[in-house]
Amino acid sequence: MIELKDVWFSYDDRFVLKDINLKVEKGERVVVLGVNGSGKTTLLKLLNALLFPVKGTYIYKGRKIEKNAFKDREFSKTFRREVVLLFQNPDAMLFNPTVYDEIAFGLRQLGFEEKIVKERVLQWAEIFGLTQYLNKPPFTLSGGQKQRLSLACLLVLKPEVLLLDEPTANLDPKSVGWLIDFLNELKEITTVISTHNLSLAPELGNRLIVIGEEGSIIYDGELEIFIKDQEKLLRAGLLHKHKDRVPLCMDKHSMQTHL
Repeated sequence: MIELKDVWFSYDDRFVLKDINLKVEKGERVVVLGVNGSGKTTLLKLLNALLFPVKGTYIYKGRKIEKNAFKDREFSKTFRREVVLLFQNPDAMLFNPTVYDEIAFGLRQLGFEEKIVKERVLQWAEIFGLTQYLNKPPFTLSGGQKQRLSLACLLVLKPEVLLLDEPTANLDPKSVGWLIDFLNELKEITTVISTHNLSLAPELGNRLIVIGEEGSIIYDGELEIFIKDQEKLLRAGLLHKHKDRVPLCMDKHSMQTHL
């Protein structure tokens, strides 16, 4: 479904992603792990075609994804409906006057009839517990409610690929639990979720991709194998070695492991 071949990306003259080779099959639940600044957000923006590789190739469903591809209006509409991205900060996604208009925005942009728009808005507002807030401004919602609203804005489109950038970063434990339970129910949607929290990785997916601090993929496989590899943990910045100290046992349940 998704393939990146020898992809490099830079901001100005600084490469943040280097030689990325990745395949994602339909229905996979992929977790992208790495410390802050490792390039996780940039990778998701590439997959969402908000950015484009400076070298290498991105292929989605057999079609090369590049700027010129979006001159095809039908392809652009299809891609924007099928591949969606949840930003780390929900406030960056919310700008409409009411919760109703927020959920309806994407559908209206894609040209759906207002009858269908209303049906889907009411459906997803109910699923996410937002019905009573439909006429309220989004900025009046709590952090957890904004996260639910942002998800509703994406899922109302019935996407095939859901990209989530650090979705638990600004949530309290109760909201994190709700989000994990909800994502586990999305059986038909391919998910790629970034995080720097090692303890949450197994809750968010069943395949782990680790980006090292230098911006390349250093691991692609099962979580349990990765946490036993001290060299890869160190390279990823997820293991810290103290000077002149007896090594401590690795703790897979902490965000950062120490020696």
